[in-house]
Amino acid sequence: MDLRGLGVVRDGVELTAYLVNESRARKPDLAEDQLAAEWIPEAERRAVRNLWDEYAGAVYPHDDLVVSLRGRFIADTLAEVLRKEPDTVLVVCGAGFSSYPWLLPFAAALEVDLPDMVAAKRRRAAELVAAGVAEDREVRHLAADLCSATDRERLAVAVRETAAGRPVAYVAEGVLFYLPPDDAGAVVTLGARFGTTVLTAVSYWPDAAAGSRVLARQRHWFRRREVPAEASHLTHQQLTELLGTPVEDLGPADLQRRYLGRVAVPEAELIPEYVAVSRPGATV
Repeated sequence: MDLRGLGVVRDGVELTAYLVNESRARKPDLAEDQLAAEWIPEAERRAVRNLWDEYAGAVYPHDDLVVSLRGRFIADTLAEVLRKEPDTVLVVCGAGFSSYPWLLPFAAALEVDLPDMVAAKRRRAAELVAAGVAEDREVRHLAADLCSATDRERLAVAVRETAAGRPVAYVAEGVLFYLPPDDAGAVVTLGARFGTTVLTAVSYWPDAAAGSRVLARQRHWFRRREVPAEASHLTHQQLTELLGTPVEDLGPADLQRRYLGRVAVPEAELIPEYVAVSRPGATV
């Protein structure tokens, strides 16, 4: 497919941003993200749907299920944080076109992504606010390369400035597996550098699923779009050691049981993306 028609999407990791939104838009009741489709400009929706269908045919047809479950659980976790600490500040790494700062009334939010994505998100957010589709929220956009130690330090400084001592909810969604192992670990533990209490929620591929046939098909599909073939995988034990707290860890089967009441699609047929949550104050 020629991606030049997608004004924001380019070959590489950035193209996954629209796929995530299309997936959530296809299961609105499950995802509970009324803005998912709105981030995709009308002129580009047909091309995005075609791209999604191509991905579904080449990799697997259940991205709408996995991505909607992931987003729903993260949003519910964030809503729980806000009920307890209404002045919480949100930080999202690999933000793409996620809706969290507009779905939930955070005191302030900082979204982090690659420069082209940040420019596109800032522009589209302004359009949605001007059209009355999204509320005008205090959201700061920061361009950063999470593989750069310098950029990670710059991010930590920006969070400390934005939070100003307020608690932080830190989300790294859909990004760790694209990073080399050392950088993935550094991103997991970024919250420790924010100078305040932090809830951390990260999504990752477990080491036990490294041989997944679905992942192999995905890597082949993305490799044609300049995404590195190598991927980082983590274990529950590694996350516990990195974060120094107990970790609530849910995979696709767990999330289906939580939100569907049953496992509709076996985990072996899905991208094995898990969500791990570390809450402040918990001890190992």
